Amino acid sequence: MKILDKVNSPDDIKKLSSSELEALAGEIREFLIENVLKTGGHLASNLGVVELTLALYRVFDAGKDDIIWDVGHQSYVHKIITGRKDKFATLRQFDGISGFPKVSESALDCFDTGHSSTSLSAALGFATAKGLNGESGETVAVIGDASFSGGPALEALNHISQTKKKVIIILNDNQMSIGKNRGAFARYLNRVRTKPSYYNIKRETESLLSHIPVFGNGIYKIVKRAKSSIKYMITPGVVFEQLGYKYLGPVDGHNIENLCAAYREAKASKKPCVIHICTVKGKGYPDAESHPSEYHGVSAPSKSAEKPVTFSAQAGKTICDLAQENKSVVCVCPSMVDSCGLSDFAKLYPERLFDTGIAEAHAVTLAAGLSAKGLTPIVCVYSSFLQRAYDGILHDVAICNRHVVFAIDRAGVVGEDGETHQGIFDIAFLSSVPNLKILAPADTEELDKMLRYAVNECDGPVAVRYPRGYEPLLKVGAYTGGEPKAEVIKEGTAITLAGLGNMLHTALETAKILEERGVSAEVVSLRCAKPEDFETVAKSVVKTGFLAVFEDCSYKGGVGETLFSEIPCKHLSFSWGDRFIKAGSKKALMDFYGLTPQKAAEEIGRKL
Repeated sequence: MKILDKVNSPDDIKKLSSSELEALAGEIREFLIENVLKTGGHLASNLGVVELTLALYRVFDAGKDDIIWDVGHQSYVHKIITGRKDKFATLRQFDGISGFPKVSESALDCFDTGHSSTSLSAALGFATAKGLNGESGETVAVIGDASFSGGPALEALNHISQTKKKVIIILNDNQMSIGKNRGAFARYLNRVRTKPSYYNIKRETESLLSHIPVFGNGIYKIVKRAKSSIKYMITPGVVFEQLGYKYLGPVDGHNIENLCAAYREAKASKKPCVIHICTVKGKGYPDAESHPSEYHGVSAPSKSAEKPVTFSAQAGKTICDLAQENKSVVCVCPSMVDSCGLSDFAKLYPERLFDTGIAEAHAVTLAAGLSAKGLTPIVCVYSSFLQRAYDGILHDVAICNRHVVFAIDRAGVVGEDGETHQGIFDIAFLSSVPNLKILAPADTEELDKMLRYAVNECDGPVAVRYPRGYEPLLKVGAYTGGEPKAEVIKEGTAITLAGLGNMLHTALETAKILEERGVSAEVVSLRCAKPEDFETVAKSVVKTGFLAVFEDCSYKGGVGETLFSEIPCKHLSFSWGDRFIKAGSKKALMDFYGLTPQKAAEEIGRKL
């Protein structure tokens, strides 16, 4: 019988011997590799925190001590230990367990996460509330070195120091984000990693002096008074103690006994602590260790042999072409260079690519500064991450009408990562910004032309939003360039089906089904979410009297809501409504929410 079979709660971890814990770590890695390669998910990051997590539940008390996982993509081991290993076949599936912590899923998931750099703020909130409520127990935040450099984390680090609340910060340093970490903070932590001598000397000195009879304690007090000078000579980690934290580390993140010792020392402290733990991303799986960025997130095996060009790849290719043609074109990307298709750009134009790390707000204002000095910055970022930079878009880009192009990847529903990653709100929050245009290509050829229009023909801010993956190339009515306007691409008389971006394909397929049922449907390609082309749509609706709008975004603030308010008529919305969209494949989600062509045709049939 495997040791893992006996582990159903954190209390079971406390019952195991040291040798059993080491064996359990190996079993958990085998379990993760076997399951995540089937379901898809974050593999490398979880392989790196196996011992870190086992030691957590060896020392801390689940339920009494609150453990908050930053981002939460590294919480799979936590989920296995807290009674969900039998559900791992449903990881990130529709109605399955989430790939991130969910309060609704387990009482031991104490805070919902999904985006980076939030755990320290939440932890301070927990620790403060415990004090006000008279509750006991520790508050622990587990945060990676990439997330630690994000603005919210640094703000919280400063505030925790000010309040002196007891928060234990476990800094998981694997020198990686999705890609290689960037910036001064990453370099600083790397220096600390390479000089672990202080922590080892400190512990060995304390142990040695405590065993010297009579004089031991007196000598130790003298050494303790001199320790600040010693620290400055031996390690740069002193910066945390200068901020008011007890600093422990660097600690080998794959040595359970050392981890437990550091956790116990932090638990005994009366002040906030930073435990600097060094881990290997992808530990135990050679391919993931060698290529951690490729195994950061893996996809479930595809049954299709077809490998068409994705929207991300096309964006990268077009941006390279634009940079070759126009030396003013530069690219800003907050830590998503490879994922946004910019690998070739990074090789061809390294001096024109600015990877800001996990710092979306900074990335946008940096782009505004580049634009102010005559360059043409393209900000490549996921839709759900761009919302973190709203103030910069409004205040630093739009007010001065800076020519900044936003290449918004993963717009619309992305599937298995769930509520925190669905990119369905960008149209709503961007459409309220004056001076800004929002374009939505239906396929990769339209994406190419829209990016060229945004860079070469516009003089203010422009957003081009496109989905994850790919869509088949349009056979009729494709955008050919120039200012994107709505266009009737199929004539009809009974209903107008207006499709935005990738949802144009759904509108066209719905029209085919309706035609087979004797309903003549007119199809309009909207192309632009802002400014809306009311005139073209209104002319079509005068003829049909019925408008259905298909869009891969929320209803509130979407194009449909705007069109219905300006064009009074019988209407239907095929959008994601006014809700958060849970995890599941895009196909499963579209079926569940009634956005497939078949279900759309059925709904239209009931309303005609």
